Amino acid sequence: MSFIAHIAEPGLKQPIRPRRILAVTCAVHALHDGFTDLIYVLLPVWQSEFALSYAALGMLRMLFAGAMAGMQVPMSLLGKRIGGPLLLALGTATAGGAYLVIGLTGAGFTLLLFALLVGGMGAATQHPIGSSLVAAAYPGKHARGPLGTYNFAGDVGKMALPAATAWLISVMPWRSALGGIGTLGLLFAVVILALLPHDASLAPAPQTAQDTPAAATQPRQRYGFPLLLAIGVLDSGTRMGFLAFLPFVLKAKGADTPMLGMALTLIFAGGAAGKLACGWLGARFGVLRTVLLTELGTALGIAVLAFSPLGVGLVCLPIIGVALNGTSSVLYGTVPELVTPDRHQQAFGLFYTGTIGGGAIAPMLYGFAGDAIGPTHAIFVVAAVCLLTLPPAWALRPSLACHD
Repeated sequence: MSFIAHIAEPGLKQPIRPRRILAVTCAVHALHDGFTDLIYVLLPVWQSEFALSYAALGMLRMLFAGAMAGMQVPMSLLGKRIGGPLLLALGTATAGGAYLVIGLTGAGFTLLLFALLVGGMGAATQHPIGSSLVAAAYPGKHARGPLGTYNFAGDVGKMALPAATAWLISVMPWRSALGGIGTLGLLFAVVILALLPHDASLAPAPQTAQDTPAAATQPRQRYGFPLLLAIGVLDSGTRMGFLAFLPFVLKAKGADTPMLGMALTLIFAGGAAGKLACGWLGARFGVLRTVLLTELGTALGIAVLAFSPLGVGLVCLPIIGVALNGTSSVLYGTVPELVTPDRHQQAFGLFYTGTIGGGAIAPMLYGFAGDAIGPTHAIFVVAAVCLLTLPPAWALRPSLACHD
């Protein structure tokens, strides 16, 4: 029997196995996203340790993030050959092992580069495999809410693991702290193998007629995934472009450094709430309505922030964060509806490659606008690009008609 089979326990409305899959994948998502973002805490440490320039520090970050982005699709294909849970465990062990090597071997700069490259490749397993496991456990549109929860779990890791690493570095040598963090990755790999049978298939659970697209809709769905990917790339670029300009816009309004830190905390907290809430809103009210609401809310919120005094702008930041990040959960949750089940892993791999790549390139492109017209005016360019998501979202309607 496949591990995604619905095995219900008396008195429980929700089957046990999908909940277990969701819990494990959410925990792994939190760990991997924490692995990715704790590098920001380590950059000043490495600069002091190895006497690095800012360009060299940027290369360290680029190695991990670049390997993670570039290996999404290859890892999704490999997962189909050897089994998703097994590859997820191996990737988690690899990412944790990279930090363990850095921490416990007295690694020099060259070994640091190699370890981050390998660690990024290990981290590339998590998004396509974890998303596919959740989509397989919750077929059809029922995946939207769980995938929103899965998406939210990554933000929890981004907040928790870097903070824990910063505290550990304050009470022990940084190499010892990294050794402990790396060991955590190895332990998680064991948990994955224990709770998710490594030889399980990723075929979805039995679908009802309501979940299965009618044959007549298949030609229309051919363009659904490319449209969804286009929305995701534009949305990710909007998010990263806005965050790049936000400190400068607030500073122009009189914010000092501690206030900038508080502002970022406010928008990240709102973003985490948006990822959790909008996945379930998409399942309840439909993808199109939710995307239109979040994208229009983002553009309007950016405009209000630009024209408002500092105090009003700070109050608006959590609301902007909800809209800014909420779209991503709706989009991720819709991926499995627009491709056949056997292509879930490849589709998630492509989707994450596009959104991560778009988010990486956007700040540089928006930077040209910032140099030309200043950050306060350039933020309106970000809002205008955000509105470009509306035409492809509207064009997506036929592909979603059988689900919404």
